[in-house]
Amino acid sequence: MIDKESDARFIGYGAMVCESLVGVLALIAATSMHPGDYFAINSAPDVFARLGLHTVNLDIISREVGEKLAGRTGGAVSLAVGMAQIFRGLPGMDRLIGYWYHYAIMFEALFILTTIDAGTRVARYVLQELIGKASPRFGNTAWLPGNLITTFFVVLGWGYLIYTGNISTIWPLFGTGNQLLATIALAVVTTFLINMGKARYAWISGIPMCFVGVTTITAGVLSIRDIFWPLTSKTGQPMITGYLDSALMAIFIVGVVLVVFDAARRWMAVLQGAPAPEEAFGEPVTAGGDIKMGCC
Repeated sequence: MIDKESDARFIGYGAMVCESLVGVLALIAATSMHPGDYFAINSAPDVFARLGLHTVNLDIISREVGEKLAGRTGGAVSLAVGMAQIFRGLPGMDRLIGYWYHYAIMFEALFILTTIDAGTRVARYVLQELIGKASPRFGNTAWLPGNLITTFFVVLGWGYLIYTGNISTIWPLFGTGNQLLATIALAVVTTFLINMGKARYAWISGIPMCFVGVTTITAGVLSIRDIFWPLTSKTGQPMITGYLDSALMAIFIVGVVLVVFDAARRWMAVLQGAPAPEEAFGEPVTAGGDIKMGCC
């Protein structure tokens, strides 16, 4: 997606700076609220009643935005309320808290939609490739019937998870899958550097890969133990959800472990003198050289 390797620095660091600003904004939005209001939004009513806290502005804000905000767990509503309160402090914005609240909710919804779109597209490609082993026509991504059929099954899959789950089951799957994908990306970058003869720079992506991989795999195992597997002791739909989510999380973890171990095998082979691949991204690789990055 970039013209040459050296462009990755500006794009990579620039993206991380922008993402860190989003994190700072979320922290500011959370801390701009009274503790009672924040926990009233992010806790179930019975849990909040045991905390010994009291709301301050939540009832007023609920009337102004036209929605019941208490007990809306997950973080999206509290972020939107915090942002709305910040913008409300600007000159002439005192009466527009409802507008800013719904604007923030829409912004968050669009973020989720783009994530689902990208995930659906990647999952569809993977499913087409798998089915293409048995039926070559499905392996052709330009074949419209194959695109529609595989997209239908992918959407049916994540739609089922949403319909039968809740924030306590969907969020751990989403968060773990997202961070394990980052682990794979860092493993690919590390492999790329070593194959290019730039092993002295491999620690730049290798250390974050180890940190993200270890912490996320640990979180995945704890999610199975503390969230998903206990559901299997219940009856009906919760039992099915428990088994399904446990299996999906286990597949995530095993898949990433296999990718990282295979990458490590390649690192050891190249460092011990095995020849690196002759081509990458459509251009010859020269040790220590700058390569043109084509669209893959």
